[in-house]
Amino acid sequence: MPLETEARAELRAVVADLEPNDGKLMAALHRMQHRYGYISREALEVIAEQLDMFPAHVYGAASFYDEYRLEAPAQTTIRWCSGPACRLENANGIRDAVLATIGLDALGERTDDGRVEVVNGQCNGTCEQAPMVWIEEPMEHKRRAVGKLTAASAIRMARAIRDGGSFQKGHETVF
Repeated sequence: MPLETEARAELRAVVADLEPNDGKLMAALHRMQHRYGYISREALEVIAEQLDMFPAHVYGAASFYDEYRLEAPAQTTIRWCSGPACRLENANGIRDAVLATIGLDALGERTDDGRVEVVNGQCNGTCEQAPMVWIEEPMEHKRRAVGKLTAASAIRMARAIRDGGSFQKGHETVF
């Protein structure tokens, strides 16, 4: 067993009540993600120890699901909706405008300072708000959707995020 550090003891406390062989792997992963914004390698090891599993099994589950992060998130994540209704309302143009304004070449990249990332998002069924993005601040557990974007409003939003300011609601819908 690895040396018990203060950080490792804190991780262990998050899953201390979960019993081995009780099917609680997903609960353990969710707890770690919610608490820290991502699941570190050390957290994977602690979960494996607590649940009496192979670390590879825990890693396999964590890496399989798109919602789990295995590295610390950016301060702000812009999740671009890739659903069909958004695409019909120029979501690709919104994506390209946001990427260019932030200074990124493709979805999944981060700014050099690690503050902002733009990633693909899945449709959540709020198609009347198309095209839309979600602005997430994972470490603060904040997520808001910004809908009915135009290229101009998307650029204003991206500039505000890039420059560290706040994005004020214009004619687009923030819900």
